[in-house]
Amino acid sequence: MKILLLEDDLILNEIIEEFLEGLGYTVTCVYDGMKASETIYDEQFDLLILDVNVPTITGFDFLKSLREESITTPAIFITSLNSIEDIEEGFNAGADDYLKKPFELKELELRINNIKRLLHLDTDELAIDEKIKFNTKLNYINYEGIKTKLPLKEAQVLKYLLKNTNRCVSQDELSSNIWSYESAPTSSTIRTYIKNIRKIVGEDYIETIKGVGYRFNKK
Repeated sequence: MKILLLEDDLILNEIIEEFLEGLGYTVTCVYDGMKASETIYDEQFDLLILDVNVPTITGFDFLKSLREESITTPAIFITSLNSIEDIEEGFNAGADDYLKKPFELKELELRINNIKRLLHLDTDELAIDEKIKFNTKLNYINYEGIKTKLPLKEAQVLKYLLKNTNRCVSQDELSSNIWSYESAPTSSTIRTYIKNIRKIVGEDYIETIKGVGYRFNKK
């Protein structure tokens, strides 16, 4: 699991990095909002941990800009701003959690674990139904014992739709979250991926919402 850590306090940044790496996470550290804005497009992250009062671009503004671009990577704010107005602004910016400084590292671990549980992060197998399972680590679909390997991008599309089950996902959202640092795919390319996935899991699971996007419907 890859984490982007935005924290301008060098000592705290190092403490959190060491703690998270000790838990087995891969951590990329940045110290200002501008660098965070550049780094988010260099590689894909599973979680963002963001201080608010950082140089160049605040954590609030950084996350708002990501949400406006339909980037849905879960985020936890860690900040000394602790008024109810600050907390409200943090969640309005698109945060999944808000942790007030000072905090115990164990509490940060618990918050991360809760997000992983809710969003099925770090899960190697996602159930499509009782007969069909999708292995997100090895990128294959197991349909009653018959395993079909998916190409990387098709696997990423299916994984994203599954983690947003019963919610309409636009093509722009798919593009922003899967091709964040690559050239955006054409609508035709995405339609081809969806068509190929349907051939394996069945036509009924992925619904096309005309003019909007796609929705994975769980039975």
